[in-house]
Amino acid sequence: MSSGDRQHAVTNAVPAELFINGRWQPSSGAKTFDVEDPSTGEVLRAVADATPQDGMAALDAAVAAQARWARYPPRERGEILRRAYEMMMRRQDDLALLMTLEMGKPLTESRGEIAYAAEFFRWFAEEAVRVDGSFATAPNGAGRVLTMRQPVGPSLLITPWNFPAAMGTRKIGPAVAAGCTMVLKPASLTPLSMLAIADLLAECGLPDGVLNVVPSSRPGQLMEPLIRDGRARKLSFTGSTEVGRLLLEQCAEQIMRTSMELGGNAPFLVFADADLDAALQGAMVAKMRNIGEACTAANRFYVHADLVEEFSHRLAERMSSLRIGRGSDEGVQVGPLIDAKARDKVQHLVDDAVARGAQVLVGGEPVDGPGYFYRPTVLVNVPSDAELTSTEIFGPVAPITSFTDEQQVLAAANDSPFGLVSYVYTRDLNRALRVCEGLEAGMVGLNQGLVSNPAAPFGGIKHSGLGREGGAGGIEEFLETKYVAVAT
Repeated sequence: MSSGDRQHAVTNAVPAELFINGRWQPSSGAKTFDVEDPSTGEVLRAVADATPQDGMAALDAAVAAQARWARYPPRERGEILRRAYEMMMRRQDDLALLMTLEMGKPLTESRGEIAYAAEFFRWFAEEAVRVDGSFATAPNGAGRVLTMRQPVGPSLLITPWNFPAAMGTRKIGPAVAAGCTMVLKPASLTPLSMLAIADLLAECGLPDGVLNVVPSSRPGQLMEPLIRDGRARKLSFTGSTEVGRLLLEQCAEQIMRTSMELGGNAPFLVFADADLDAALQGAMVAKMRNIGEACTAANRFYVHADLVEEFSHRLAERMSSLRIGRGSDEGVQVGPLIDAKARDKVQHLVDDAVARGAQVLVGGEPVDGPGYFYRPTVLVNVPSDAELTSTEIFGPVAPITSFTDEQQVLAAANDSPFGLVSYVYTRDLNRALRVCEGLEAGMVGLNQGLVSNPAAPFGGIKHSGLGREGGAGGIEEFLETKYVAVAT
C-alpha cells in the first residue's frame, strides 16, 4: 500500500459522526464541518457538526447511565481502561498517523503522544481500585465518623487541538476510574483522534452512555446550555485562559466543580553554573516539542550573561538544522502550525520584537509554499516590553534575554499572570531549591525540559488554571467526599 493510500485508509476508518449513547449518528441539523491537513490545507474528512439538541441528547444519555455506571465494580472499570491501553499501543502507528494528518506534528512526536495518552488509561486502571474512605471513633467516643468517596456525577469535558489524544485520555481515564459518565467535545480543528479513541473504548467494553462525543464548529452554542442545565456536576477544560474565564462564569450559576488547565508563559532560566549541553538539550525539548504549540513550551529564555552568547549561537545552530516538512514524511522534525491564524500570530510577535530592538539569529519568517509552516526562530536581546514576553507564542520561536542577578531573574520569571511551568538549569543544589521554591508555577522542570508524566500532578496556578490532572490526585477531581455520622 502506498503512503497516500495508507493515509486515506487510516483517515476514512474513523467514524466521523456523533457518538451518543453508544451509537454513531449524524448531526440532527444534517450539517458537517471540514477537518484540514495543516501541511497542505486539503480537507481530510467532513465531520458531523453537533447542534445544541445533539448536545442535550448526549447529556441525557450520560445522566441516564450515571447511576448504573457508578455501581460498576471498580475492578471492571479498571479492566476496561487496561484493555484500552493495550489496544492503543497495538494501534499506535495508525493512531499516530491520524494525529499527524489532522494536527501536523511529526510522526515521531505523534507516536510519543499515543504512548503518553495510553499511559493515562493504564495509570487510572490501577487507580480505579484504590478509591478509599475512612472509619474512626469520634474524639468524644460518642459515635463513629465514616467517610466515603463517590463519583461527582455526569461530567463535561472539553479538549484542545494541540494534543488531541492525550488531553482526552487525561480526562476520560480518571472519570472512568471514578465512575463518572461524560460528554466530551473535542476541538473542531482535530476531532478525528478523539473519535477514534471513543470507537476504541466501545470495543473495549465501555457501556453505552458512559462516554458521549460531540464535535462541533460552534462550541459556545453547544456547551453553554449543557453547563446551565444543572444536571452535569463537573466541567474539565483544557484551553485558553480567555475561554476558561468565560466557562467559569457560566459554571458559577450551577456551582459546578471545575478543573481548568489554561494558558502558560513558561520562563526557562539558565544560571552561570549550568551544564550548558544539558541546558541546550532541554531548551530544544521545552521549546520545540509539538512545534512549540504547547502550554508547557518555554516562552521566555533568561540566560546568564556569562553563557548567553554561546547558548544563543548553539541554540540557533540546532534550530536551523531541523528538517521542516509534512509530519507524515519520515525524518521530518518540524511540521506546520495548526492554521493560517496561528502562523500570522507568530509572525506578528516576531515583527513586534524586532521593531523594539531584538535581533534575529535564525528564522523569523514563514516557509513559502502550501501549508502553515514557520521557520524555527531564535531572537536575542529581546526587550522586556516586547509583546511576546507577555503573550503565549505557540510557535517555534525562542526569545533570549540575559541576566546577572538571581533575585532579578526570579522576579522577571514571576512577572506574569500565568503560572503553569518553569524550567531551571543549575548545578548548585542550594540555588536549585531556592529558585524552585521561589518560582510561581504549578510545575518546575529542574535540569530537564519535559515535565509531563501521567504519574505526576499536572496543572498551574494564577491564570494558568485550577486543579490537577494525572498522578494520584487526578482521580480526586472526579470524586466527592461524603461524611456519615454513625450513632453508637
